[in-house]
Amino acid sequence: MQVGVLALQGAFERHIKTFQKIGVNALPVKSPDDLEQVDRLVIPGGESTAISMLLNLNSLRAPLQKRISEKMPVFGTCAGMIVLSKTVLDGREDQIPLNAIDITVRRNAFGRQIDSFESELEVKGLNEPFPAVFIRAPIVESVGNSVEVYARVNGQIVLCGNDSTLVTSFHPELSDDNRIHEIFLSIESKDR
Repeated sequence: MQVGVLALQGAFERHIKTFQKIGVNALPVKSPDDLEQVDRLVIPGGESTAISMLLNLNSLRAPLQKRISEKMPVFGTCAGMIVLSKTVLDGREDQIPLNAIDITVRRNAFGRQIDSFESELEVKGLNEPFPAVFIRAPIVESVGNSVEVYARVNGQIVLCGNDSTLVTSFHPELSDDNRIHEIFLSIESKDR
């Protein structure tokens, strides 16, 4: 298994280190050639409009959409959730999500940087709570029939997935707990 982490902008280095801690090699993905080398991909937190524009500037949008349509496992955290969504309620007009998961998201829904917080999440499938770090976090306003909700905070959906995509409003890479990354690794690849 070769995991890739989109390394155009955002918190990609922390994801790479998390995978290294659990014994999985992770490759920074910056080009279509890099994307061809990986079996699954993480889109990290950062700034969703910047990530979206950089996908275009680095000629990654079309090959990534093709791989997503072939069911390559993808994992989006915070801004990555926004990029992978179907609809962004408060995005810019030129911000086109990848439609990897049938969710509608609202950017920065929990507030600005000073409103960042931590929460012990009860996650479906995990025996112990997960220590989640929320920074300018989005929320999922609605989900389609193919989406399973795994966790909420204050009634808001913050972790969900479908058969090939996992998305979080929070930053699991900022925790010492690797279980969310392990859930991503357990997604069966149907790509290629």
